[in-house]
Amino acid sequence: MDSVPVRRSLWLLALPALLATSLWQSQLAAAAAPAEPRAGALLQLLHNDCGACHGLSLKGGLGSPLTPQALAGKPADSLVATILNGRPGTPMPPWRPFLSEEEAQWLVQLLQQGGAR
Repeated sequence: MDSVPVRRSLWLLALPALLATSLWQSQLAAAAAPAEPRAGALLQLLHNDCGACHGLSLKGGLGSPLTPQALAGKPADSLVATILNGRPGTPMPPWRPFLSEEEAQWLVQLLQQGGAR
């Protein structure tokens, strides 16, 4: 049995998934830090407003922890949607009136990478 056609077939099957992953990562990488003073205001919002429920150290409270360990494996786009739209039926409010989608993406990046200290 010739393994070259099998390997080629596997690459063709894996290629769409690799492209989709790459596109998703590039979209997240595009969430550049907002210019000052907005970046500072967003960090203050994160620690004060988010911290009011998620703990001032973001290690949990009324809301779940927002540490990199707690957020590991959670899709960034789902976290962004939660920030912007809240969670109906829970105390998590929608932050869309105060944040753009790009700002929410930046905050998620900071939280997942541990840079929100």
